[in-house]
Amino acid sequence: MTTEMSGADILIQALNDQGVEVVFGYPGGAVLPIYDALFNQQRIKHILVRQEGGAAHAAEGYARSTGKPGVVLVTSGPGATNAITGIADAMMDSIPMVVITGQVGTPLIGSDAFQECDTVGITRHVTKHNYLVKDPAKLGDIIHEAFHIATSGRPGPVVIDLPKDVQVATAPYRRTNTSALPHRGYKPAIKGDLTAIEQAIELLSKAERPMIYTGGGIINSGPAASMVLRELVKLTGAPVTSTLMGLGALPASSPQWLGMLGMHGTYEANMAMNQCDVMLCLGARFDDRVTGRLDAFSPHSKKIHVDIDRGSINKIVRVDVPIIGDVGRVLEDMVKLWKAREYQPRDLKPWWNTIKTWRDRNCLAYPASVESGEIVPQHAIRKLWEATHRQQPIITTEVGQHQMWAAQHFDFESPNKWLTSGGLGTMGYGLPAAIGAQLGNPKALVIDIAGEASIQMNIQEMGTATQYRLPVKVFILNNEYMGMVRQWQDLTYGGRYSSSYSDSLPDFVRLAEAYGWKGIRIERPDQLEQGIADMLAHDGPVMVDCMVAKMANCFPMIPSGASHTDMILDPAQVSGVMDDEAKALV
Repeated sequence: MTTEMSGADILIQALNDQGVEVVFGYPGGAVLPIYDALFNQQRIKHILVRQEGGAAHAAEGYARSTGKPGVVLVTSGPGATNAITGIADAMMDSIPMVVITGQVGTPLIGSDAFQECDTVGITRHVTKHNYLVKDPAKLGDIIHEAFHIATSGRPGPVVIDLPKDVQVATAPYRRTNTSALPHRGYKPAIKGDLTAIEQAIELLSKAERPMIYTGGGIINSGPAASMVLRELVKLTGAPVTSTLMGLGALPASSPQWLGMLGMHGTYEANMAMNQCDVMLCLGARFDDRVTGRLDAFSPHSKKIHVDIDRGSINKIVRVDVPIIGDVGRVLEDMVKLWKAREYQPRDLKPWWNTIKTWRDRNCLAYPASVESGEIVPQHAIRKLWEATHRQQPIITTEVGQHQMWAAQHFDFESPNKWLTSGGLGTMGYGLPAAIGAQLGNPKALVIDIAGEASIQMNIQEMGTATQYRLPVKVFILNNEYMGMVRQWQDLTYGGRYSSSYSDSLPDFVRLAEAYGWKGIRIERPDQLEQGIADMLAHDGPVMVDCMVAKMANCFPMIPSGASHTDMILDPAQVSGVMDDEAKALV
């Protein structure tokens, strides 16, 4: 049955038909018909953010923690452009998101009208697809197609640019069977080629030094993929490492887990990657922060790459066995074939003995305290983990040193608990992402691990948490610097700290109280446990200002352009660029 409806009502009905429960947005003139339609319905909850960039990041946090697509609604011109960073972030990290942007009326397009911009042109390179809707009769199908594109294949953001006159015009609408839509040739591969999968498991069965390398694709494939990964890991006996985006796919407590690899990964993970003879890459894209110098990356290995995105295969690293398909489905076939062929891995004791020598370097060790009485940031993260890990919290982060320390020292046992900006490295991601995650998981403990510089990028979203009574926690590692910028200036630019000091910082406790939050300051190591306990005991939003050692650097570290074998494990390896105070603090 078809019904004549306005474009705005068609949009709301189509969102209902897609099962959308939450929309993150900010009103403006070019979307007021849609907001009026929202006012007249009860099923979709609209979350009013304080800036459109916060809406995009909140939608990311919602999507990554629930597995459902995030939905954003913003006005034209600056509303759309403010959301661009979040859209680009979702594209880089493969996050399913549908962004509805208002647009000036179709007769005004191209006239430089008030609050007009070429949203389709601007977003073309940071979306999977985008639409400029000119016919309200096509709007319903476009919305359903947008959700299909955003959530299938390699997930990502899709933009629907909706002129104001299309929102008020009427047209028939009927619920569309998404599978019946043409999708104009968009047919992502799901099932991998069985011949290639057979080659892969045969290589693994014969490997003397195998290595399994997992990325965010494992998480995006759904919880079942992580379970099948665990089965394959047991069958093969191989060590496992992960990218920043893949943390939690394999429990950190697994004896086969070597930790994160790459620029700030563990010594054992990077060395094992360098020395392995067969590498199985699952849902990762050989990012430069992982590979280091390309000509020295895992030089002696046969490489198997499983990815749903055909464009990622052989894009950066040439592989021997490419498998295009959903990583969860491919893993299922690998496990079935391994069992059917009754494969047995070679004796891997020599390989594990070698790995033990690398593990014995204890590359993530840190001092319990420093003579000055300052808090060691790694120690603060570990204390936070000790106090919360039984609750399986959802952790978001901003971007910088605190992000890397959290990745290194906060152990994750399951997927969808670690939300961070990987590809784009967006400062200001963590707080709105935490808000989105809390809305999607109202009973969960959600903590944003932040830096005092990054948190200020979207600090206005504290008001959003207050308005909707969201009990998010923000744990700031405050070293009074843009820490990662200062670290690079320390190691590479002779300690010339050009504009990296966070001068004129706010009083975060009083700022928290101004927003109706609880504020806590931790200044000494002996205050850590009680401060964290007070944060957890409060049933509303809390901001903790944890003052940490100012000159602490994040190690291990692979210098830019270096190989995995050139890791810096401690400050003593850095010649002539770190002063004695910095060496004592790291």
